[in-house]
Amino acid sequence: MTPITVLISVDSNSILLGAREYANYLKELVNNYNLSSLVTVLETVSLGSYNGVVMHVLPDDVYYSVKSKEEVLKIVEEHLLKGRIVWDLTIQKSDIKAPEKFALKETRIVTRNIGVIDPRNIDEYIARDGYFALSKALKMTPEEVIKEIKDSGLRGRGGAGFPTGLKWEFTAKTKADQKYIVCNADEGEPGTFKDRLIMEGDPHSVIEAMIIAGYAVGATKGYIYIRGEYYNSVENLKKAIKDAYEYGFLGEDILGSGFNFDLTVRLGAGAYVCGEETALLESIEGKSGRPRLKPPYPPQSGLFGKPTVINNVETLANVPQIILNGAQWFRSIGTPNSPGTKVFCLVGDVNRRGMVELPMGVTVREVLYGFGGGVKGGRELKMVQTGGLAGTFIGPDKLDVPLDYDSMKNYGVSLGSGVILAIDDSHCVVDIALNTMEFFRHESCGKCTPCREGTRLACEILEKMTKFEATMDDLKYLEQIAILSADASFCGLGQSINVPLLSLINNFKEEFIQHIKDKYCKVGLCKEEKKEKKKAVAK
Repeated sequence: MTPITVLISVDSNSILLGAREYANYLKELVNNYNLSSLVTVLETVSLGSYNGVVMHVLPDDVYYSVKSKEEVLKIVEEHLLKGRIVWDLTIQKSDIKAPEKFALKETRIVTRNIGVIDPRNIDEYIARDGYFALSKALKMTPEEVIKEIKDSGLRGRGGAGFPTGLKWEFTAKTKADQKYIVCNADEGEPGTFKDRLIMEGDPHSVIEAMIIAGYAVGATKGYIYIRGEYYNSVENLKKAIKDAYEYGFLGEDILGSGFNFDLTVRLGAGAYVCGEETALLESIEGKSGRPRLKPPYPPQSGLFGKPTVINNVETLANVPQIILNGAQWFRSIGTPNSPGTKVFCLVGDVNRRGMVELPMGVTVREVLYGFGGGVKGGRELKMVQTGGLAGTFIGPDKLDVPLDYDSMKNYGVSLGSGVILAIDDSHCVVDIALNTMEFFRHESCGKCTPCREGTRLACEILEKMTKFEATMDDLKYLEQIAILSADASFCGLGQSINVPLLSLINNFKEEFIQHIKDKYCKVGLCKEEKKEKKKAVAK
């Protein structure tokens, strides 16, 4: 008989649906029915759907959505034992992959192993050329490694877009008795989950990249600072680090090169501001996660006052493939100023939510309709937020803007962390603005007045608007708060408040004025506020 492989999604969301229980039960049944020599059960990350736990049976290429142990038993007894597909449990490929009429071809660099290998099995990573880049890098000089990254044009995928090779070069040129590599895995941007899926599905790619970075800049210690709620990612990373030590990829005299590198995981406590690199460093040092005054910058004085490279998860995951395939290969993808791919998280009022990796320069329309299949429920698209909550809100007139690091400068559209949030016409712009500012108010560390007080005052004005009690002066005041926060705030959190707020006001000003003129708003929370106000007046 033909060997059978069953891939089962065991990522964070699937675990909540019972994936771990179903996976263990499936393995138990395979053993009980003496199918061990024929059937291989592999755990992997998200297979693209959360309508039950997804099982992918190969070579038949059948997808099942499982919601109970009874359904697992049925698949084993019918499909694995008798070769009969259980049609009532199958799901269409269009639920897993983009429908053909909307299909966009992915270019998978960062996500090349996700859903393909068992992330907890180092041998499977090695079989996919894992740690070959490390071996190649250790035969190069540190200067040659840095030059390869510089020539590739790789830029920070966390949102800032700073050239990665330059950051490494600055740190390499700084003389010190100790240097550090830090992976920023504190993914707190609402709507963003790419780093989680990378760490869950391919943790060794991040580890390999950090070792290469350490060799390039002369660092011998590394820290992965990860969001504390990412339990599955933490578990996978710790297992991967343990295996990397056992295989000689971490520790002393790595692959006989004489280079030493140690790696540790540090958990964040859930502060959005710790996504800012200096606040992150403060947290690792055991202090309150608040940003530092810059300069000096981390490449000169970072963790424990020593030169430090800080890179985002997605940024690092590109490094092994660049070293293996060369800078020119990487530059052949994307745009001249923004080479490579970007991992986008598609969320909101869209038919198909999920993560997709596409070349830089793809348009908002292509992501939204090419991968997402358009707006859910056949409603009209009102706006799209790009780049995360600190990104821009745009109207349907800007859907053809290319998403790269020049888009903000040329078109006023942020690439940011890669979030594409679709919002249909059932939502009110004032409600959206209030929700955005409430998040920043909650996450402000309180260190500086423009951010601490600016977010509070902005929320108060927007709350007045939802009740139809604001004036035109309030709207002008709201714009002034946004501008002042950008100019005077201490760190990136306060400085980024103006981007979403001003993009909402500038692109949807008439709707803000509608609330000021006390007209009736037909959508959102303010509709209920209007009803309550009318009741109060009547009484």
